[in-house]
Amino acid sequence: MNRDQKVDSRGLFERLYCMESLNSILGSSSIRQINHSKTFNVGTVRGLHFQFPPYSETKIITCMRGKVFDVVVDIRKESQTFLKHFSILLSENSSQSLIVPQGFAHGFQALSPSCELLYMHTADYKADAEGTLNIRDHMLEIQWPISIGDQSEKDKNAQFLKSGFAGI
Repeated sequence: MNRDQKVDSRGLFERLYCMESLNSILGSSSIRQINHSKTFNVGTVRGLHFQFPPYSETKIITCMRGKVFDVVVDIRKESQTFLKHFSILLSENSSQSLIVPQGFAHGFQALSPSCELLYMHTADYKADAEGTLNIRDHMLEIQWPISIGDQSEKDKNAQFLKSGFAGI
C-alpha cells in the first residue's frame, strides 16, 4: 500500500491512516490497536508471529526509521499459496506500508540499527492465541538477507513445521 506523501523544501508530510482509504482493504474491520517497536541491532529478527482464529487479525506495517526485510507467510490451510512467503524491503525513505491479511504469519529482520515499526491491528492481542513459526524452518524456504542476529527466546524455540502441518 502506498502512503500519501507531500515533500517540499520544508520536509515531508505523510498520511499514515485514513479510514476512507482503508475501507476497501479492511471491509467491516477497523483498527483496534496501534503498536510501536524499536529494534536496536542489525540482523535482529522478530517473528514469524500470527494469531489463531477466532483472534486472527489484519496488520498494517510501516517502517518509521531504518530499513527492514519484512516477510509474510501464508498459513491458510485451503490456500493455493499455503506456506509460501512474500518479502519486501520497508524503510523510512519508502512511501510503502505492508498489509498482512488474516491467516498470514509476519516477521522482519533489521537491516540498519535502531529500526522502528508502527503496527496497526484489526484485533486485540491475545497472548494465549499467538502462534510462532521458526524463521529457520526449511519448509518455508526464506532466504534472510544477512546473518540472523538477536531473537527472543520464544522465537528461537519455536517448533519446526511437520510435513502434516494443516495451517489455520
